[in-house]
Amino acid sequence: MNLEYKHLIPEDFHPSSRVWIYQSSRLFSLGEALEIEEMLNDFTENWNSHGAKVKGYANLFFGQFIVLIADETQAGVSGCSTDSSVRLIKTIEETFKVDMFNRQNLALFINDKIQLLPLSQLKYAVENNFITPDTIYFNNLVQTKAELLEGWLVPVKDSWLARKIALSSKAV
Repeated sequence: MNLEYKHLIPEDFHPSSRVWIYQSSRLFSLGEALEIEEMLNDFTENWNSHGAKVKGYANLFFGQFIVLIADETQAGVSGCSTDSSVRLIKTIEETFKVDMFNRQNLALFINDKIQLLPLSQLKYAVENNFITPDTIYFNNLVQTKAELLEGWLVPVKDSWLARKIALSSKAV
């Protein structure tokens, strides 16, 4: 699987643009992905904040992650406009029978594919060498375009997970 994604991020969005990442509990099928792409395009075309057009971007990455970006240099994103984006994600959840809000599932790149691991099993996975310090982790906590470009896909050792667990030298 090719993990290149930076070329898909709009260059004309300010580095401080706000980012939200929603991770699906499963991979979407091609047909579902096409439907979701249409929903995302419709949403960003009509995304407003207090009557002002939000400069927005939305895309499905790796068939499993919805990334929303709002460039607030032209119009700020208010609570109502953020709520509208959450409603979109909830609609996707209901339509495709997936969970998009479970922050307890970690996404890792293992054996050339994206694997979800419950946070509660992280220590076990490290102890049994399923995860090493160099395993790629999808850090869905990034909040800006700059962070998305530099810190979304990171080795476990460079993420908040390294502080959560003791990465043993045998896992290296």
